[in-house]
Amino acid sequence: MSTRRDDPAPGSGPQAPSPSSMPARAFGAPRHAAVPRMETVRVTAPDLARRAAMERTRARLVFAAGFFTLLFLAVIGKLADATIFRPLHPREPPLALVVPDPATPAAPGEHIRRAMITDRNKEILAISLPTAELYADPREMIDTADAAHKLKQAVPRLDEAQMRERLASARQFVYLARRLSPNEEMAINTLGIPGVYFQTSERRRYPLGRVAAQVLGGVDVDEHGVAGVERFFDDRLRQGADPLRLSLDVRVQAVVRDELLAAMTEFQAIGACGIVMDVRTGEVLAMVSLPDYDANEFGDAPPEDRFNRAVTGMYEPGSTFKLQTAAMALDSGAAHLWDQFDARDDIKIGRFTITDFQGKHRWLYLPEVLAYSSNLGAAHIALTVGGERQRAWLGEMGMFRRIGIELPEAGLPIFPPVANWKEVATMTIGFGHGIAVSPLHVVRATAAVANGGLVLRPTLLAEPSEDGAPRDGTRVMQQATSDTMRRLMRLVVTDGYGKPADVPGYFVGGKTGTAEKVGAHGYKKHTNVSAFISVFPMNAPRYAVYMMLDEPHGNASTGGYSTAGAVSAPAAGRVIARIAPMLGLFPQTDDAAAIQASLAIALQPGHGTPAHGTAAATRPETDRGETGRGEAVHALPVHVEPRDQRHEASTDPSSRTSDVVAVPPKDGFAAPPKDGFAAPPKDGFAVAAQ
Repeated sequence: MSTRRDDPAPGSGPQAPSPSSMPARAFGAPRHAAVPRMETVRVTAPDLARRAAMERTRARLVFAAGFFTLLFLAVIGKLADATIFRPLHPREPPLALVVPDPATPAAPGEHIRRAMITDRNKEILAISLPTAELYADPREMIDTADAAHKLKQAVPRLDEAQMRERLASARQFVYLARRLSPNEEMAINTLGIPGVYFQTSERRRYPLGRVAAQVLGGVDVDEHGVAGVERFFDDRLRQGADPLRLSLDVRVQAVVRDELLAAMTEFQAIGACGIVMDVRTGEVLAMVSLPDYDANEFGDAPPEDRFNRAVTGMYEPGSTFKLQTAAMALDSGAAHLWDQFDARDDIKIGRFTITDFQGKHRWLYLPEVLAYSSNLGAAHIALTVGGERQRAWLGEMGMFRRIGIELPEAGLPIFPPVANWKEVATMTIGFGHGIAVSPLHVVRATAAVANGGLVLRPTLLAEPSEDGAPRDGTRVMQQATSDTMRRLMRLVVTDGYGKPADVPGYFVGGKTGTAEKVGAHGYKKHTNVSAFISVFPMNAPRYAVYMMLDEPHGNASTGGYSTAGAVSAPAAGRVIARIAPMLGLFPQTDDAAAIQASLAIALQPGHGTPAHGTAAATRPETDRGETGRGEAVHALPVHVEPRDQRHEASTDPSSRTSDVVAVPPKDGFAAPPKDGFAAPPKDGFAVAAQ
């Protein structure tokens, strides 16, 4: 088939002439010399079929290209979304502790992670983090000096000279560095030094720094406990993966440290101590000793900072011991609530003198002895009880042995031997001198006085249950005696030297204690240990709070005094106000009047509060506090109830160590002290106090 390209297609309209239909002429020839030009194209059937196939192939290629273009655009969009717009972070596998079978010993070189230590609310106190140790085999090295130089450049904290010395040895294994960080490990690894290896290890860390540093203690480079609970529970922490849950509450710990540090700074004390304990369970919620240190720097802390005043320090408890003297007198029947004790004149023993701080210079009822913190009254009460029963009482209170808490640093009290426990020792120990115990001993004994008469072993382990149910303890006094003592402790805060510790709605009870420190040549004047022991709320005792300052100095706010009522009691009150809501105790303001009435007790019989069934005694009272004239006044009318047989037996003159208090004075004057008071003190035990 052939066709002429210049022929119009049939049925088509007029069309523009194509180039092939235009006349052709030679170059330079005139127009009239042009001749018509014709082109004949022959297209065969196979050509048409091939053209049709090519058209179909072209369409398919276009379709395929479009498909792959869309596909690549989708991939690019997905990559952009995953890497730019919404990048997906890699999921880290959860860290799991591998718990070895306790029956199967660890293989040599196998690493076992040390268990965590937490507080009662599971706040982490101590945790072991993975780290690396660097060691080398010098025999595999080409140039040990060059290796040491390169390691020094990679990790500047390393000692190049020391590494040179170690690598120069012929040993197969030498340590080069411990506790490498991941960055340091990577820097060393990139050096490619032959003979250098890494060993998996761990590093003990204490996230809260100074919190409970002396309680936690520390570990050595091999993760062995060397102090505190880290040492006491070393086997438990190394063999078990479960966290060790302590009774401490970091919130309470922080409050006690905050207030203790503020008081220590204000009164320029050289040290301080604070304790909070549950009087029903013995759990210690806070134990602070200042100065302290960052637990992460245990190895660099000076010994005085690592010293735990709460359990290691032995101090004369001072007037806080008068609670024990009063409790043992009431419980044994040696004295009754309204008995009076001579506090008119100082007691002279050799070259020493027992005096009262701001004394009343008159006969004092037993509640007044505690409220006014009379050393003279407490000495006479102790003589009424007698030295033998005093030793027995203090022994039951645990004053002659270590406290038994889970701290290896717990110290042993200092007390006179039986052979030296004469009248002098009986009197001075009655007001907290001549014996030295730890602050935790004082807290435990006071808790027994307030909780119904049970002595509990203090513990740093949290109780398995959170109901706060009382633990079993050793009964040392009757419930009735404890009830009376709670009222007397409340009296000290409402009418005595403990007033600065009172917190509305919490019915705080307690006792101040100021003791002069012993030096090389006896007691050091105006160098005190000032402590305040408190329990709250006294209508349902829950917590004991102890605050102590070591060698405080009075200032203008205290009138220059550094006594416990001036420097320690206010801090205890602030602690109670802050921690009580944390512990779920809120001020009882709605029925405050009724609660206070149930706890109220008068300083003297007939002054607003009856004797409530307790035996009473009448003695003529001589008031020389203001005038000094010693004028006799009439005895207060008091109802005297019959005494029980126990009291009659205990007050029999033949059973008393001294009858200075037992025999009523004649004509309003006290009998002179017997010769037994004039003996000088033995073995350096104190008889002078304020």
